[in-house]
This record gives sequence, C-alpha cells and structure tokens, in this order.
Amino acid sequence: MKERFVENGIEYVKNGDYYIPNFEVPECKYEIRKYGRLRKQHLKTKKPCQYSMLLMTGKLFEHLHEIDVQAQEILDQFIKSAEQTAPDKEAHQMEWVGHMNNAKACAEEVINHELIYV
Repeated sequence: MKERFVENGIEYVKNGDYYIPNFEVPECKYEIRKYGRLRKQHLKTKKPCQYSMLLMTGKLFEHLHEIDVQAQEILDQFIKSAEQTAPDKEAHQMEWVGHMNNAKACAEEVINHELIYV
C-alpha cells in the first residue's frame, strides 16, 4: 500500500497500520500574553470542537492575539478613566492604590465575562 496519498485535498500519511492526516500547525507570529492563554485554556477544556477547528484551520494564534489586543484596550480604558477620578496620589497614597486596584479588578471582570469565557 501507499505511504502517502491525497483525498479531498488532505494529504494522508501511513503511520503503522493507519493513515492519519498530515496537518502542520503554523508557527505563532504573535506574542500570546495572559488573556490569550486564558482563552486558549478555556477553549481546550470547555469548547474542544471550536479549539480543534481553530487549530486545524490555522486561525488559533490569530484568534488568541485578537483576544489579547481587545483585552488590553479594555484594560487601558478602565485605567485611563480611573486616573481621572482618582484621589491625589501624593496626599492619599493608599486610597489611590485601592482605587487603581479596584479599576483593574473591574476591567478583568469585564474581560473575563465578555472575551475569555464566552
């Protein structure tokens, strides 16, 4: 029997007694940061079909990069708006830290609910 053959546009390679598709995962051109990794883990565990489809079509890393970019934009917007309403940093340092931490926590809650775990 043949070692390789193409059927329906997919190349198959003989591995032992079985023929398996010869897929190659494309190299990641993007830096995948915190929110992209969270999305990848969610897809792997809770939505394996969508994860497999993105992986096989070669769009997984692009999807994860888009999630990272959108999450960073949301985080930046929350931080920017929090800076405008924050107490004076020099006079009330602990209140300022609490205010900024609260803004970051709110941003992460929105990111998780709107981007990561959907």
